Amino acid sequence: MKRNFRSILVTGGAGFIGSHVIRSLLKNHAEAKIVNLDLLTYAGNLENLRDIEGNAHYEFVKGDIQDRALIQSLFNEHAFDAVVHLAAESHVDRSIVNPMAFLETNILGTATLLHAAKNAWEGNMDAKCFYHISTDEVYGSLGAEGLFTEDTPYDPRSPYSSSKASSDHLVRAWHHTYGLPVVISNCSNNYGSFQFPEKLIPLMIRNIRDQRPLPVYGEGVNVRDWLWVEDHANAIDVILHNGNFGRTYNIGGLNEWRNIDLVHELIRLVDGAMGRPEGTSKSLIEYVKDRAGHDMRYAIDASRIEEELGWKPSITFEKGLAATVAWYLENSDWLDSVTSGQYQQYYQKMYSNRGEE
Repeated sequence: MKRNFRSILVTGGAGFIGSHVIRSLLKNHAEAKIVNLDLLTYAGNLENLRDIEGNAHYEFVKGDIQDRALIQSLFNEHAFDAVVHLAAESHVDRSIVNPMAFLETNILGTATLLHAAKNAWEGNMDAKCFYHISTDEVYGSLGAEGLFTEDTPYDPRSPYSSSKASSDHLVRAWHHTYGLPVVISNCSNNYGSFQFPEKLIPLMIRNIRDQRPLPVYGEGVNVRDWLWVEDHANAIDVILHNGNFGRTYNIGGLNEWRNIDLVHELIRLVDGAMGRPEGTSKSLIEYVKDRAGHDMRYAIDASRIEEELGWKPSITFEKGLAATVAWYLENSDWLDSVTSGQYQQYYQKMYSNRGEE
């Protein structure tokens, strides 16, 4: 039975995936009020949502998901009947350098949200939903064969993935202990517009454009399944409104690529778009020391979400990647602003006169 929500809290909505989710919800559910809670750390960028910031059904709040008083006040003010929880520290390299920040945000932050939702909805859990977005990295690493399913045992290998695994367990515990209506999804690597350029695809696009070194971990043979971010946003919408409570759904793009093969494809696309002879940028590839605990292969079995909810990817990786390259090259100002850190001034410009600090 399809659910309808009047007031939805989206955490981390100024980030890469979150901005696409908010845009999708506003487009597909005009009756709903969307409140975007984001701390605007390095990857949170309000310019990602410039096109909808004047929408009467949208409100931005700067804040930390660990701030119990703030979370409680938002539940009191907006009477949320759904939470879409995306806010997280999410880059593996950063988690290796500063693991405590990942434990604090991803575990304690999730617990704070669960506690607030449980208190607000206690005695009236009907027509409510707490949706937790996770990652396929909680399952560990695959060999040459096989796929991650929703029943794959957890085997996280980094501070990032272990913190996400912990938060998944908390969400399930609140469901089983308190009856909180929850759904969880674990997704593969996302790509598309508005992605922070520390991630592989936008990093390589920028470096190929500017003829800078292209760092590739190890021998570049690690394999990832790639999911177009707009397909992910659509899947989140479908699960939020139709998913079975207590259920986990794996979301995959059905696109497995070795990192080095992906880099070569990006070289082909970007060099072509820049009018350079094919393969010009291959000499920029630099193999660097492999990441600690680097998982060899991820691949998702997305049959459950297709069979139960009718979702499947709408675009091939080749078309999605070409569209992504075109977007970054056409939006060089955005890419350069994010890379330089200038984007962080946008919040001050837009919200400093609204009592936000």
